Amino acid sequence: MNAILYNSDTSSTDTEEVFEEAKQIIENNSDTTFRKPKKKHTKGIVITICILILLIILGVLSTIFALLNINSDKIISGISILGIDVSGLTQDEANTKISESLNSRLETNLVFSHNGTLYNLLPSQLESSYDISKAVSEAYSCGRNGNIFKNNFDILNTLINKVDINVDFSYNNDLYESVVTQMNANFEDGLKQSSYSIDGNNLIITSGKAGNVIKSEEFKDLIVDKLTSANYNTDPIEVPVEEAKPDSIDIDKIHSEIYKEAKDAYYTKDPYAVYPSSNGLDFSISVDEAKQMISTPNETYTIPLKTLYPDVTTNEIGTEAFPDMLATYSTSYASSNANRSTNIALAASKINGTVLMPGEEFSFNGTVGKRTASAGFKTATVYSNGQVTTDYGGGICQVSSTLYNSVLRANLEITNRVNHTFTVGYVPIGLDATVSWGSPDFKFKNSRSYPIKIVATTSNKRLTISVYGLKEDVEYEVELVSYKTGTVPYSTVYTTDSSLGKGKTKVVQSGSNGATSVAYKILKLNGKEVSRTLLSKDRYSPHNQIIARGN
Repeated sequence: MNAILYNSDTSSTDTEEVFEEAKQIIENNSDTTFRKPKKKHTKGIVITICILILLIILGVLSTIFALLNINSDKIISGISILGIDVSGLTQDEANTKISESLNSRLETNLVFSHNGTLYNLLPSQLESSYDISKAVSEAYSCGRNGNIFKNNFDILNTLINKVDINVDFSYNNDLYESVVTQMNANFEDGLKQSSYSIDGNNLIITSGKAGNVIKSEEFKDLIVDKLTSANYNTDPIEVPVEEAKPDSIDIDKIHSEIYKEAKDAYYTKDPYAVYPSSNGLDFSISVDEAKQMISTPNETYTIPLKTLYPDVTTNEIGTEAFPDMLATYSTSYASSNANRSTNIALAASKINGTVLMPGEEFSFNGTVGKRTASAGFKTATVYSNGQVTTDYGGGICQVSSTLYNSVLRANLEITNRVNHTFTVGYVPIGLDATVSWGSPDFKFKNSRSYPIKIVATTSNKRLTISVYGLKEDVEYEVELVSYKTGTVPYSTVYTTDSSLGKGKTKVVQSGSNGATSVAYKILKLNGKEVSRTLLSKDRYSPHNQIIARGN
């Protein structure tokens, strides 16, 4: 448009001419005058259309992109679980891959270090576990949880920035605390609490000592962090510790733990039951005296103890509590000398009255005790290391063998039995049971439903051992069968005797053959055999003939 200028000094004629001129110009340029605003309006429309087209294209592309991912069963790119890449895997594939990796962590020892000492812990011992399914599900959900635009944003963001997903971890806290307790106990510089033990008739109290203990919560966090780290490694973990002082010695608590009242034996008939006696235990000084004793600092303290005895022991409640004779067996020792006879009677008295509750085991050595002169035993012939010699307690094997035969007939379970080196004459072959202090021992268990009582008596050089109790609803008749199965020939052994003349000989010991045998236990019901059990196959050594020759 041409500019129109105004001048206030122009004449009226000039003014009219100017207006006419302006009118002509406007008429000649009317198209140009109104085109400029039309161009601005068109440009805005074009920009708007372009934006709409771009949005439509982006929307279409986003929809296609989203649909492609929604229809895929693969985890999107850029996803890892505890540092383990799961991009492009199905959920099953990811589960397998993560399980293999994380389960190997649970079966790999964690190594801890304290004061230069290494300690190992297998995480699986804590019943540790990972929630792998949850983590894989979270990984699979990335790019699938929101609307199209959010999903696409998540997909692009994950692809560019990467995403690592944690795994929930669990363990048994009680087992963890047990591990901490054990590690604390193994520390050389660890806290030592006071402790006590019973040694014979004395209570020995050991004072505690200050030392290091594990900071449990801090240590727990270190373990969890190690097992849930994306940068997992097996480097040793330094154990966090702190110093602690031991608890004070609690005499009242110790007394309450060791004190035990003596209990009298008794029985009831309806229902039938035997309640055995038991010894009690107590300080032989007062609790106040014990407290006074530990008031002076010391490493150890010794408190004397006393046994509390019941008024009625189990073997004193009488045979009326054991109404049925279950089995009995007798042997003769008429040919025994005075010492051997004394030993048999003494051993029999020691087992006499023994009561065994159901499931309880009897030990001959444990009941009779060590065979010594102070215990009243005499020296008599014994078998030792395959030789005939003399020792304290000679002859008591007849008691153990007689008991063996009675126990078998009562249908009780034999838990330990050894045959003699040589055959014996007081019981059938294969039905003997030798004993010696320490080993061997004769043992059996009360395998019946009710208590039993052993009654052992000696009279007129005859030993009788019976087993009393209460018969079962089904009671078997027991028959023992044993016999010789072979002979073990003896050998002749020569020795030198300078007291004999040259060429002369003397029989020092006559020879006798040994034997092999077999023994069975037969159970019968109403006279008919229902079972046959092999008891033993035994070998008895021969007595070698010994001949001395002069030189």
